[in-house]
Amino acid sequence: MPDRSSQSPAWICSQIGAREHFAIPRALHQNGKLAALCTDFWAGSLTRKLAAGKLRPLAARFHPDLTGQPGLVHSWNLRSLGWEFLLRRKYAGEPYLGFIEVGKRFSIGVREHLQRRPDLNGDSIFFAYDTGALESLAWCRAQKIKCVLNQMDPNRVEVDLVRAEETNWPGWSLRPLEVPDEYFARREQEWAFADRIVVNSEFSRQALLQQGVPAEKLVVIPLCFETGEANRKLEIGNRKSAAPLRVLFLGQVILRKGIQYLLAAARQLERENIHFDVVGPLGISETALKTAPSNVTFHGRTSRDQAANWYRQSDVFVLPTLSDGFALTQLEAMAHGLPVVATPNCGAVVTDGADGFIVPPRDADALAKIFQRYLAQPELLAAHVAAAREKSRQFTLNRLAENLAQLGADLQK
Repeated sequence: MPDRSSQSPAWICSQIGAREHFAIPRALHQNGKLAALCTDFWAGSLTRKLAAGKLRPLAARFHPDLTGQPGLVHSWNLRSLGWEFLLRRKYAGEPYLGFIEVGKRFSIGVREHLQRRPDLNGDSIFFAYDTGALESLAWCRAQKIKCVLNQMDPNRVEVDLVRAEETNWPGWSLRPLEVPDEYFARREQEWAFADRIVVNSEFSRQALLQQGVPAEKLVVIPLCFETGEANRKLEIGNRKSAAPLRVLFLGQVILRKGIQYLLAAARQLERENIHFDVVGPLGISETALKTAPSNVTFHGRTSRDQAANWYRQSDVFVLPTLSDGFALTQLEAMAHGLPVVATPNCGAVVTDGADGFIVPPRDADALAKIFQRYLAQPELLAAHVAAAREKSRQFTLNRLAENLAQLGADLQK
């Protein structure tokens, strides 16, 4: 168990969901700085054993790194199931109003927990995620506790980008994106209470600057991905010339992720020895799906363990996103030895021309040319495979812990 007795400041983390599999609290805990994790659902041993079918995702609301210290994790399991019911039933047609309601209820629960803690003082730091933090942030500020908010996406900038795509690609979205002003207002109030706002990419930082967030509040901290030992097979990169180049898209199949431009690029390459595997929940219309060329296969939703198999059987990973706070999938892909073709509208992971390529957003021609280049130059693909695997090792839990320690030190100045 980490010894916090001589270390300061102590952090309280608050998050709905696993959030990069509890990376922030894990990074703090390994350095002895985590006083508590407040989360909506924490899977006990019985839940992990019995969860199946639609309940299977609940089993992932757990990490062994955060066990062994009594009282470290505080959750609201039964209440959170009620919150999930609200999202799925009462707010099924208005999800953003549901996010507000669930975020408020969770934040009030966290505030009540904080009010009962005798160990909080002016050296403590409260770390929370946007939309689920307003009430607890307000209380912490009143107690002169330092507040850090993690803003997960570019907020209004992202919504404006998606709405523009809906105009440019009519009939592609399953439903128009409608975000009520109350949603933005809640987030903007959270920004006002926060001493620092963590974003995970320079793209997000620039977006928040456009929305009036003071530059001195903003801190860029990239995400991390622990690779483990069961990575990509070493022989990948020596692809047999007769086999098609397998390009993997893994994530939500929606306009924001740029699927429309990937399909346009695939259409240009229909006569080439290239195949595109699109893996993830479908968020575009049947009409849009019918426009896909023959070299594209939609595989639908996948589980976390099945995703690893998709990485292993692919040659290149593509992320043609228009807006992402970071996109952890690019690190997962690199850890499996996949070069990544991405836009600059996400976390800065790819070194252009070294372990993948950066292409402009909304540019199907640029995407097509990169895939043709990999097909024509197998030695380039092999070099990028090795470089991608090495790049993934830079985004470690230890690096995240170092960045958080620096943030904590800055807050105490």
